Amino acid sequence: MSVLRERESTGVGPVELFFDLVYVFAITQLSHFLLHHHDLAGALEFAVLFAAVWWGWNYTAWAANWVDPNHRSVQAFTAVWMFASLGMAVAIPEAYGDRAWLFVASYLFLQLSRGGFMVWAWRGQVMSRNYFQLTTWSAIAGIAWAAGLFVPDEARVWVWLAAVFLDYVGPRVSFWLPGLGGTPMSTWPLSEDHLAERNRLVFIVALGESIVILGATLTGIAFTGGTIAAAVLGFATIVALWSLYFDARLGNAEHERVEVENATQVSRSAYAYAHALMVAGAVVIAVGVELVLAHPWHTADAATIATVLGGPAVYLVGNLMFNRAISGRLAVSRLVALACLAVLALIGLVLPVLVLAALALAVLLLLSLAGSGWFRLPSASVE
Repeated sequence: MSVLRERESTGVGPVELFFDLVYVFAITQLSHFLLHHHDLAGALEFAVLFAAVWWGWNYTAWAANWVDPNHRSVQAFTAVWMFASLGMAVAIPEAYGDRAWLFVASYLFLQLSRGGFMVWAWRGQVMSRNYFQLTTWSAIAGIAWAAGLFVPDEARVWVWLAAVFLDYVGPRVSFWLPGLGGTPMSTWPLSEDHLAERNRLVFIVALGESIVILGATLTGIAFTGGTIAAAVLGFATIVALWSLYFDARLGNAEHERVEVENATQVSRSAYAYAHALMVAGAVVIAVGVELVLAHPWHTADAATIATVLGGPAVYLVGNLMFNRAISGRLAVSRLVALACLAVLALIGLVLPVLVLAALALAVLLLLSLAGSGWFRLPSASVE
């Protein structure tokens, strides 16, 4: 019995949902890391860790397009990859310190073992060559990840930033290797609707972290007018983000299948890259919810402004990239919203945190109303 899927099979298997459970914990760890490293340096460190966690999940989601989720060997290896992902998540709080080795070892094991499995699964076919080149790029990036273990803690983020660059640039250059060339997108047969569903599910996981933070924070603080207002605003922000993400016109709602010949190229841009920003935005919004709850009437400082407004902004940039990949158009409404958030950032230092969060929510609500048909801004074609 082959470990590969039947071509017409595109459903998400139970083992894929099981795999995502560890990313519930990983997203919690990432949001807490950002909350406890709430400055520019911490934001960079968070971005590097998030990029690695996302790439591990993303490559596994892509591999699941081609393997049978009901095959025993696929289920066994998925459990192994899940354990490696757990190792990454456990290491996150001390990833730039005593547990850097655990983060790197878990990440590299996840990437290289999965790549090796896919080379074997596709043996004798073009996709085996493709995965060999992908895994080689993961190994090259792995040298930089490992090198980061041997530099001072304060310099580690810069070495790992180079490793992230290598990981993310690989698909953009078709995993080109000397003497072998690249792997043309046409040689990666893909079902775009499977990836669309996988990304919907992981985005829900990211929104779930906002709910957990909101509920956990409320259980430990006194109820005042400010905290109640902050809780309402936080919950409304989560709902607005959910509404925007599943918007039928500009969100990742179910849509017509992308043409087979374009499916891989579209999916690479829409899911591997654009969704990285969309999910990251949801995680940052979760941190913003906690900051507003903690000090609703404090005047916003630069770090708080960057978090409360940065989460929606990062999401909207990702959403722009997503729509450009899917439809070839730029949503003017998202550009207008980003401009509004930029204006809020300029005046944020004189506003209470609660007011700043309310204005950010207003921007998201206006976008949601636009998507529901109350009014619309045009989209611009992109050549």
